[in-house]
Amino acid sequence: MSSSGLNAQVLTVERDPTRRAALRQALVEGGYEVLEAESCDGALHVLARRKIACVVATGDPADGSAAERVGRILRSEPAMAIVVLASDADVAVAIAAMRAGAMEYLGPDVSPAEVTLAVDQAVDRRRALAQDQEVARSLGIEVGRLTAELRRERSRGDQVALAALESLVYVVEAKDLWLAGHSVRVAQMAASIAAELEHSDEEIEQIRIAGRLHDIGMVSVSEFILSKEGPLSPEEFDKVRAHVTLGSQILSPLPGLAAVTSFVRHHHERWDGQGYPDRLSGEAAPWGARVIGVAEIYDALTTARPYQEPTAPDLAVKHMQGVVGSAIGTLEWRALAAVVGRKEALVFLVDEQTQAAPGARASALHL
Repeated sequence: MSSSGLNAQVLTVERDPTRRAALRQALVEGGYEVLEAESCDGALHVLARRKIACVVATGDPADGSAAERVGRILRSEPAMAIVVLASDADVAVAIAAMRAGAMEYLGPDVSPAEVTLAVDQAVDRRRALAQDQEVARSLGIEVGRLTAELRRERSRGDQVALAALESLVYVVEAKDLWLAGHSVRVAQMAASIAAELEHSDEEIEQIRIAGRLHDIGMVSVSEFILSKEGPLSPEEFDKVRAHVTLGSQILSPLPGLAAVTSFVRHHHERWDGQGYPDRLSGEAAPWGARVIGVAEIYDALTTARPYQEPTAPDLAVKHMQGVVGSAIGTLEWRALAAVVGRKEALVFLVDEQTQAAPGARASALHL
């Protein structure tokens, strides 16, 4: 039993009786008293009459998204601790809910212990804010300072959302063993190239995040397609290509990641305008997207596959010189060559597991 749960009431907002019962069981086992509402209107009715420590809310097409529910609850109870529970279908909506002010995010298939822990953490932060408010009153501190503190707490949503997104990346990489570690390697190489191009620290961090999340839209692609040996059908390839637009849609609710979202959407554009999704050519594609594209091709060439030994770094750079002006730009290629030439690129040792069949997806997206 959690210490946070002692004598605390939690309100769940969930229409489905099965999920509602599962939430009740998890929270009761965590020591909480559980109240239930099937809709946001019902939740507001309870909040007006009971002292609630935390709200656990989901999205409901008939009653509003998770973000809309969070917004309505916070307009009624500005200091309320809210935990968002999301499914595969509403990842982007859950992220929007974090921006709306939810304190915690839970993805699909969470355990009862994870539900209780998330509520514990949200309740603890709510209590800390309440204690600060009481101290402020006793000392005569202006309410404006407390409001600023609450806003800082709400801004924590970006970090929580990023953590949730990185968890989704692990789900994507688990679908195809060739993808294991791919996003980390691309992120590190892209950051090195950006540093070579003398971008600012802020821009380097943006491209590191974009590199980590660039394939997040692959969550919509089936394992069958990702692991398929041999060429993809036109329909299958269209599904793979759609990962860039879905990835940008997942990230778009986070205003602080506008540049990252753009990099993710356009990292498969080509210098000659024959890429996707928008057929941007040359410098019309965002600089970060061009850098990630170069880093991704380099990783494809230097990563071991069952049918292909990894290409040595210097030979990979030489091979890529042949597509300068068509697939990639001169500036980005020269920066890559400088990074590799100074041996700043990391060497990754791939274990036997990650050398399992990568499927057609790997060759379909690169050279």
